[in-house]
Amino acid sequence: MPNLSRLLSGIPLPTIVVTFALSGIGGLLAKSFGLPLAMLLGAMVAVTGATALGLQVSNHTLAVPQKWRTAFVPIIGVSIGAGFPPDFATQALHWWITLAALVVFIPVVQLLGYAIFVKLGGLTPPTAYFAAMPGGFIESLDMGEKSGADMQMLIMLQFLRLILCIVLIPIAFSIIEGHAVGSSTGVTLGARAPLDTVDVAVLFALGLGGWGIAHVLRFPAAMLSGPLLLSGIAHAMELTHAAPPIWAVLVTQWIMGTSLGARLAGFTRGQVGLALRLSLVHVGTMLLIAAGIAVLAAGSVDEPISAVILAFAPGGVTEMALVALSLQVSAVYVTLHHLARIILAVLMARLGQRWVKL
Repeated sequence: MPNLSRLLSGIPLPTIVVTFALSGIGGLLAKSFGLPLAMLLGAMVAVTGATALGLQVSNHTLAVPQKWRTAFVPIIGVSIGAGFPPDFATQALHWWITLAALVVFIPVVQLLGYAIFVKLGGLTPPTAYFAAMPGGFIESLDMGEKSGADMQMLIMLQFLRLILCIVLIPIAFSIIEGHAVGSSTGVTLGARAPLDTVDVAVLFALGLGGWGIAHVLRFPAAMLSGPLLLSGIAHAMELTHAAPPIWAVLVTQWIMGTSLGARLAGFTRGQVGLALRLSLVHVGTMLLIAAGIAVLAAGSVDEPISAVILAFAPGGVTEMALVALSLQVSAVYVTLHHLARIILAVLMARLGQRWVKL
């Protein structure tokens, strides 16, 4: 039984089962309402809400082993990498101006975010630094936890950054365009082809192989960046067309949302209000800078201003691509910049730690 106890992290099995059941119901409800990142958002809200109401199972607050989520992270990387087009390199060269602008955009908004969170919110340096990351949701939490950040506030700020973008941007463009955009339109990224045994083996190899290679080479956020890059190379070279099935991505969102919801237990109303105020200022600042870049650079890359704004908006990769499809602008352009944003955000956050007093 010691091995089982270690696997369950000392949490009673009934508690884990009930926690996942409640989070699953929350995720499905959110999905039925068409919310972005429904399984993650719904699961997190359900667990956080139930905990706030004092629900306990086996004399234990709702909880799940936090280490379980690690096993699912490579699925995200492989799934994102599957979106790399065959002409990835050619398109990247054509869009070099805005891709280069990301190299400036990322550290600028990270430093501004850090100042906002420290000066306006009074947050500790580790919490402010990793909360200010304009990408790399999972990686920011991992690095922040190791650096002693306030994990409840960090999770809330990073989650609000994501949610404010993927909720407010489609609404804003819907008002500007005069019709619905994003997930509310029913647009999808396309059904994924059924997998055979070889496809499944290839996907596992990309996930585990990418993770292993990145770990050996000491890549930042190896569990995500390795599978993402290896999958991207394989798909761009058309060595495979296999992609993780939608259900696997949804299960991953469910696991992540449940873990985050459990971590948010005990969050007070005052903390929620502070996090929301800080996030509105932070996200608003980033979007204003993105709009400025769009006005200056759109003509140089032969893309409309709306496409460049979407490319720099620090929201979810999938949702921003859906908005791009709805606006009939290049989803490849938008997705490529979001992949670069995530990778650069993680790399620069890791490099910048040594100059920030943590």
